[in-house]
Amino acid sequence: MKISCKNVGVILPIFNSSHRSFKKTFLQAASGGRIGSSNTGIIEVEALKKIDFTLTEGNRLALIGHNGSGKTTLLRVLAGAYKPTSGKYECIGRVTSLIDPMMGMDGELTGLENIKLRGLFLGLSKNEIKNITEDVIEFSELGDFIKIPVRTYSSGMVLRLGFSISTAINPEILLMDEWMSVGDSD
Repeated sequence: MKISCKNVGVILPIFNSSHRSFKKTFLQAASGGRIGSSNTGIIEVEALKKIDFTLTEGNRLALIGHNGSGKTTLLRVLAGAYKPTSGKYECIGRVTSLIDPMMGMDGELTGLENIKLRGLFLGLSKNEIKNITEDVIEFSELGDFIKIPVRTYSSGMVLRLGFSISTAINPEILLMDEWMSVGDSD
């Protein structure tokens, strides 16, 4: 297991944005990444710049910073959802991401169908998905709701389903983003 970032940077284009006032631009720049524009006039945010680290088996990394500082962007790079615009990112090992509970799920599908879909998204075989399905249903405490579309779920139900699926497997690399509360109160 290994994760390595060497001089990783991410620039995010902001399409269809209206011109911002100086005050809004200044406030946004003060709270996070640098704002500029490309040579085509598209506004760009430099979300990450010169990120360097290497993690091997047994290592842990905590990302601490204010809102807009790039924590979630870095996690999305590590999960493979974003590609660095500069530098090099290398990952050896199976990654499970708890960044977005809906990542790899479809609101129009039932909870049961989403277990299969999310399992495939996480790289599981059909047999592995079959083996975790009952555990996911039990741990998520969704009962008969597992048979109806996820779009009808409360936000807590969606979080429990996503969390249950992601934690039903034994990942080599686990990425988490603000997962301190995972569900409705009873």
